[in-house]
Amino acid sequence: MTIPFQRTADTVRGAGAEAAALANHLIRYPTGIPPERHRRPCPPHPVPQSAPGAGAADLRHHGPVLLLHGFIDNRAVFTPLRRSLHRHGWTHLHALNHSPLTRDVRAAAVLLGRHVEWARQAHEGPVALVGHSLGGLIARYYVQRLGGDALVDTVITLATPHEGTTAALLPNPFPITRQLRPGSDLLAELRLPAPRCRTRFTALRGELDELVLPGRHAWLRHPDLTVDNLLVPGTGHVGLPAHPRAVELVRQALEVRETGFLTERHAC
Repeated sequence: MTIPFQRTADTVRGAGAEAAALANHLIRYPTGIPPERHRRPCPPHPVPQSAPGAGAADLRHHGPVLLLHGFIDNRAVFTPLRRSLHRHGWTHLHALNHSPLTRDVRAAAVLLGRHVEWARQAHEGPVALVGHSLGGLIARYYVQRLGGDALVDTVITLATPHEGTTAALLPNPFPITRQLRPGSDLLAELRLPAPRCRTRFTALRGELDELVLPGRHAWLRHPDLTVDNLLVPGTGHVGLPAHPRAVELVRQALEVRETGFLTERHAC
């Protein structure tokens, strides 16, 4: 009886943490409504020397990272992640807003491509994409189907329904949810061969995700893609981008592009 009781206790704690994450996000939400202002592209500047005793991460130049939120959300969902990355030396961070009434993943991916091209002009080095939920699917489509792998070396998805979610089968007024249903034409297109895709993927899923159902659908499985699938215990869909363990794993995945290895393959 100890193990079932422990699982119940962990589930209750996780539900409480998810409720707290949702409350914090609702407080931050208004701050993310205005779009982020982009500076004009400029020549890269020398990386400033860190103070004595600074870690190796502070001495490296980090390439640009674009953050893409999920459905009916905005860039405020990435506030904790952005703060953490900035503390560890990432300075070229840009959180994008797409329309809360986005109707098509393909069209959104085309618009994402314009931001990626801007980032390549504005900053030195390839671009990394971090997408939460629907944002991860948009990032994947751009890289896998629109040739974005030529400009993007890393894609990290958080709670993204790579194989769809049965939650999208419920009646709702949003056309895009049809693309999130298991077996949709969009997901069938993403299952097509992609033998020349050069981008490395990391897919994180929360153990208690209440929107990506079944939970394993948040993992990316494709024979032609290089993927690390990682589980983050004790968190759900909304709380995943701000969960300390998820934030750490995102940072580690971004470091792979510079160090060539993953410092830790499992979240639990």
